[in-house]
Amino acid sequence: MTLFLPNARTRRAAMWAAAVALTLAALAAPTPKAHSAEDVAGVAKAKRIVAIGGSVTEIVYALGEEGRLIARDSTGLYPPAALALPDIGYMRAISPENVLGINPDGILTIEGSGPPEAIEVLKKASVPFATVPEKFDEAGILEKIRVVGTALGVEDKAAKLSAEVKADIDAAIAATAGIVERKRVLFILSMQGGKALASGTDTAADGIIRMAGGVNVISEFPGYKALTDEAIVTAQPDLILMMDRGGDHAAANADMKAHPALSQTPAVQNDAIVRMDGAYLLGFGPRTAAAARDLAKALYGDRVLN
Repeated sequence: MTLFLPNARTRRAAMWAAAVALTLAALAAPTPKAHSAEDVAGVAKAKRIVAIGGSVTEIVYALGEEGRLIARDSTGLYPPAALALPDIGYMRAISPENVLGINPDGILTIEGSGPPEAIEVLKKASVPFATVPEKFDEAGILEKIRVVGTALGVEDKAAKLSAEVKADIDAAIAATAGIVERKRVLFILSMQGGKALASGTDTAADGIIRMAGGVNVISEFPGYKALTDEAIVTAQPDLILMMDRGGDHAAANADMKAHPALSQTPAVQNDAIVRMDGAYLLGFGPRTAAAARDLAKALYGDRVLN
């Protein structure tokens, strides 16, 4: 039986579907670096902050500093209270006018936001600006929390949150430590035109698969690429992982069963197709341990230690 974890809201589904093309175009873009220490100090004093990046918004809330937020980008979907904030657009298609037009006195942005020219405009504006690094592992999440905490001037809160998140992630990883035969996972970003756009290494998908105790079947390239039918058949995934964008999943699964290559994989033959909310699955923020546990249970069922 196909497993759905958890059901995405309609508005989330639309956002993630529309973002796919922009995300791929931005993968090779240069990543902006943080401004000087003076800028970070300026953000620490800010009372009207724009958060760009879903995990950045989530961390601000987790630190109890949400009262200082005046806007978020369209990936800032958690916690639900964040949806009440104005939306300044998708993180990889930022309009400087949308950001500066609401008169912020501080900007926190996730590494990789763009386009680069828009980020340069924001960095040159007379508003303190700080970039939060993005890496897809436990250390990367803890570094995010530290940087956001430092930028907001709440280092003690950040240290406490980091300790809690680290313990949660360590427990999630330990839950699959005793499993010898690791399940092979294929993450498919989209199936446009019947082509499987899949995750290689150095992606959030690769990171969450590893954290859940799985093996990414695609290790020959970094980033996302369309797979040939031969590559899909050779990969032989035990499970196919996708973002839940809403829609008719039964029809989508039927398309996979009719696909000449996917139909030959154990995943499709056993109906082992898992869809999870994109922000939850790939956000690499405070909820990532929970996402890893959910994915591990989908992979190994009762073999996962609680």
